[in-house]
Amino acid sequence: MNLILFNEAELNTDEYPGEVTVHLLHRDERAVHLLKVLHKGVGSSFTAGVLGGKTGSGIIAEIGSTGLLAALNLDNDPPRRTPLRLGAGFPRPIQLRRLLRDCASLGLTAVDLVGTELGEKSYRDTKLLNDGGAHSALVEGAIQARDTRLPGLAVYPTLSEWLQMVTVAAQKVTDTVLLAADNVRPQGSFSGLGPLQPGAGVVLAIGPERGWSDREREQLEGAGYFRLSLGERALRTETACVAAAVLVMEKMNLL
Repeated sequence: MNLILFNEAELNTDEYPGEVTVHLLHRDERAVHLLKVLHKGVGSSFTAGVLGGKTGSGIIAEIGSTGLLAALNLDNDPPRRTPLRLGAGFPRPIQLRRLLRDCASLGLTAVDLVGTELGEKSYRDTKLLNDGGAHSALVEGAIQARDTRLPGLAVYPTLSEWLQMVTVAAQKVTDTVLLAADNVRPQGSFSGLGPLQPGAGVVLAIGPERGWSDREREQLEGAGYFRLSLGERALRTETACVAAAVLVMEKMNLL
């Protein structure tokens, strides 16, 4: 863990006036990481943060029979967000966990899972969206990047519904760039994309491994998306998402 992340409800300001403290039981994975993996002891410091809030440091004040007590000093802002919203065709469930983790690490503002015409429909039934697995993957990615904020996560049954809800809203924001990855008759390439204006937001559409249907290509172009190639290789959905996101971040001068 690059960051020990706490929920707001875990913070205690009453026990020691003027200090923010938190108790962790020995079986808590964060306590296990601090004591067993990092070999921290009383007086040791660690990087800490509160979900959705500030980052800073923690100091282990006590280690008892049931757990540990830490004092927190959280006065730093988390890393700035990457103004990029991703709409991705549903990947395989095992890939979805990795995709969400990586999107959180990259600081994306939102991840939308979109049902597509050529995508495997059974992928939409993944339990990750209902059993807390998706949230855990986002948290894992944020911790990796020492971030406290998670991308928004939403599901859209079809591309047309996603375009109606997301793209229409994005077009109301000045300097929003609409991009879609597509190797079939592309209008250009991600590598050939010019620098993006400072502060510009990007909405990025990535299809499933079988790609977009012709009708979906027409929908994307009708909504104002530029279809750009990621090269001649067929990529897994999560690989294409990360590759395209990183290329866009480079054009945003964020790398």
